[in-house]
Amino acid sequence: MVAREAVGGAWHDHGVRSEPTILHVDLDAFFASVEQRDKPSLRGKPVVVGGVGGRGVVATASYEARTFGVHSAMSTAEARRRCPNAAFLSGRFHAYRDTSRAVMEVLRGISPLVEPLSLDEAYVDLEAAELPDRSVSSVSALARDLKRQIHEVTGGIAGSVGIGTSKLIAKIGSDLDKPDGLVVVAPGLEQDLLRPMQVTVIPGVGPATAERLRRSGVHTVEDLEGLSEDELVRLLGRAHGAGLYAMARARDDRSVEPEREAKSISVEDTYETDHVDKRLLEALLDRQAAKVTDRLRKARISGRTVSIKVRLHDFSTVSRSATLSEPSDDGRLIARVARRLLAELDTTSGVRLLGVGVSGFADWIQEDLFAGDEEEVEEVPDEATEAAVAAASRHRGWAPGMDVVHREHGRGWVWGSGRGVVTVRFETAQTPPGRVLSFAIDDPALEPVRPPEE
Repeated sequence: MVAREAVGGAWHDHGVRSEPTILHVDLDAFFASVEQRDKPSLRGKPVVVGGVGGRGVVATASYEARTFGVHSAMSTAEARRRCPNAAFLSGRFHAYRDTSRAVMEVLRGISPLVEPLSLDEAYVDLEAAELPDRSVSSVSALARDLKRQIHEVTGGIAGSVGIGTSKLIAKIGSDLDKPDGLVVVAPGLEQDLLRPMQVTVIPGVGPATAERLRRSGVHTVEDLEGLSEDELVRLLGRAHGAGLYAMARARDDRSVEPEREAKSISVEDTYETDHVDKRLLEALLDRQAAKVTDRLRKARISGRTVSIKVRLHDFSTVSRSATLSEPSDDGRLIARVARRLLAELDTTSGVRLLGVGVSGFADWIQEDLFAGDEEEVEEVPDEATEAAVAAASRHRGWAPGMDVVHREHGRGWVWGSGRGVVTVRFETAQTPPGRVLSFAIDDPALEPVRPPEE
């Protein structure tokens, strides 16, 4: 039915393509793979990336950790119980971002129609690619070359590729043979592929929908296919029911949407301990607003809507926004509006995440819109708050996995810290596994390696 180079006859129905021209690529265990690439001592060993505190959540687990039952969205506490010998790392977004950019450039070299879904996955429309033809053998050859290029530009990261006549089939294909897989689903074999699969493989079938379908005796896609469209509409509503009716029959005419410009610019931070001091929260907002403003000005855009995002101690997340009369990139105004939005919320129980964002962009900047506004927003209210802000910004000061440099020993990464000591393994992607040394947490010879600002 499906193989690395499946063969089948062409077909065309309900707007679905007759050739396998939609490709989905998914970088395998991406965050963990980047960490293993850059930390030789972790290659072939269990690695868990995510929140490392008591309330942390797993973002990605290496395949070595997955054999112990660790998976994304699991609590870090549970992951530690299942795999206590894993390396638990807080993550380095700049490294993931740079690696992702290299992969996206490769994809755009194949086709101008690339739709990134996240840092580690994207769709590519092969109808816009230069191919001798769009047969199964031709797209398979292209995919093999793509995987080779990804491995080269990322320094060894593997990606799984699925190709089919629709987004649905391409995405399912990339999951079938992980890691480092390549699956091409030949035209005409889509329903044979789908029928034995659990119904949750269909986009839009989350836990709630799956439970409603289960109560109606629907467990597999074949079961779903046995329901009429009217039955599904009665069960799930017009739009959802009709959509699932089509998907169960492999009818998916969604197009690949090329990358669009960002709809918002935002900065947010997660804190290891809950913050309750209102003055501290306001000072943190001010600093975030300043970073957002800097990015707005570098992009030479302004925005009309200011938003804040607050995650409280119980993990509930609250957002508030306000719309300005005119687009602005004025940092004082953005900070002032963010403070006012924060004042509307009850944060006495503690805040563990705080963020500021601007959206509703205009492609011009009204430089002096509020030049006559005499109200100033203090960047830091007083020395006590300055110290508190500094402490908050150091809450992940020696976070596990972060890049550091020592005046004598060179580059390395933080293995762990506590009780006044930070432990560092000195190695990089280009060296063999390195030695481990410990230092006083305030050793002036040891410094974080600061990634370049966006």
